[in-house]
Amino acid sequence: MSKNTVKKIEAFEKILFKAADKLRKNMDAAEYKHIVLGLIFLKYISDS
Repeated sequence: MSKNTVKKIEAFEKILFKAADKLRKNMDAAEYKHIVLGLIFLKYISDS
């Protein structure tokens, strides 16, 4: 990968993590566990 591509990926990761942090601040772990478990289940189904 070129250095430019790596920089773009790193910038995208920073934006993504900032968005995730904003969403997590308003929720308790008990609230978003259902979302995470649902995503894990969908990943399991898509892999099989």
